[in-house]
Amino acid sequence: MNAIDVAGLTKRYGSILAVDGLAFSVPMGATLGLLGGNGAGKTTTIAMLLGLLIPTAGSIQVLGHDMASDRFAALQRMNFSSPYVSLPARLTVAENLRIYGHLYDVPRLEHRIGALAAELDLTELLGRPAGQLSAGQKTRVALAKALINRPEVLLLDEPTASLDPDTGDWVRTWLERYRAESGCTILLASHNMAEVERLCDDVLMLKQGRIVDRGSPTALLGRYGRDDLEEVFLDIARDRRAARAEAAT
Repeated sequence: MNAIDVAGLTKRYGSILAVDGLAFSVPMGATLGLLGGNGAGKTTTIAMLLGLLIPTAGSIQVLGHDMASDRFAALQRMNFSSPYVSLPARLTVAENLRIYGHLYDVPRLEHRIGALAAELDLTELLGRPAGQLSAGQKTRVALAKALINRPEVLLLDEPTASLDPDTGDWVRTWLERYRAESGCTILLASHNMAEVERLCDDVLMLKQGRIVDRGSPTALLGRYGRDDLEEVFLDIARDRRAARAEAAT
């Protein structure tokens, strides 16, 4: 069984086609990257996977549960993190984690919060209001929130955006270790090409809501004759591969 199965996934906003018939699967324990420019459909796809948006057409199964009819069973086993979603600023870190822990009915919640705080270097921040944290601290708290229920599927939208290189590397190293230890399946949307090369087993290249290419980072680099994924990204965004092929003929 795959962790995620998507077929014919489509989302329209009036005359705007935001996601156009996506079909993909993510094996258990794998990390899939979603790459594409602004407006490519990455965040909309994640929102539909979370059940926050209802697809115009198509189907989504997560951990064997149909998100149209049985999404709450799946959501108990999933979680999500994004630096663009702020936690209530006046609540302390501990209060925020406690609220999400109760939402997921986490057993031995205080022990779980303490363990996550120790792992993510948050112990001294538990009593601090979330609105008084630095960007790096907020990212670590967002990860703690996303891991509070020990998710089997973790959806990450730009998890290291705006972080300095040291903090970004710390987060990526932690995610690598967590996946290795837990067997968690990760879907990662990112504009950081080095991050995608490092973390992802497979990559979907999106453009205008469609999958325009797919493969492992190594396969994509070979297919486009490039040394890094940033150049592959630019080839697709600017249709440079098609232009080179046309020039060669």
